[in-house]
Amino acid sequence: MISAARRALFVGLLLLPLSPSSWANTLLLLGDSLSAAYNIPVSSSWPELLREKLPPHWELVNASVSGETTGGGVQRLPALLKEHEPSLVVLELGGNDGLRGYPLTRIRQNLQQLIKLSTEADAQVMLIGMQIPPNYGQRYAQGFADLFPALAEKFDLPLVSFLLEGIALQPGLMQSDGIHPTAAAQSRILDNVLPTLEPMLD
Repeated sequence: MISAARRALFVGLLLLPLSPSSWANTLLLLGDSLSAAYNIPVSSSWPELLREKLPPHWELVNASVSGETTGGGVQRLPALLKEHEPSLVVLELGGNDGLRGYPLTRIRQNLQQLIKLSTEADAQVMLIGMQIPPNYGQRYAQGFADLFPALAEKFDLPLVSFLLEGIALQPGLMQSDGIHPTAAAQSRILDNVLPTLEPMLD
């Protein structure tokens, strides 16, 4: 028999409010400088704008690092999955691999490994596609761009076809290096992401 005092204590514990971390779903964003507020205020970056739009039961962990490659992501992801136990992983990697001319087979294998690590940790995965300038050669540039829809189809993943759609090459929306978007472009990046992401947050 449970004493009246113990029963009252047990009921009282059940009625205690839970902290947000005890019930929130975690969105883990694994990206490169395009998601790491490169040369712009962090508060104006698209991940921070996204944070403001997330439903109350979601929290964002932005694990993006400037200069990150798919290989670096493969090395970092297991610890991130263990620490944060995300419900959703958004993969925004590959741009630096392409700009460095890494073999497409290596990029594909690394992206596949990132997807498998995430799904094996019971997380949903959303893939963000990238493109590189045509001066890398039409064959390589097209092959690189094709990696993302091919992987999305293979693993049945939601895909943002190109993070910088309507932004790349636009005056005022790209920094002087021609690679990184300006602060003014961040809301447009979010507009590119949200239509694919929002159904996954329901």
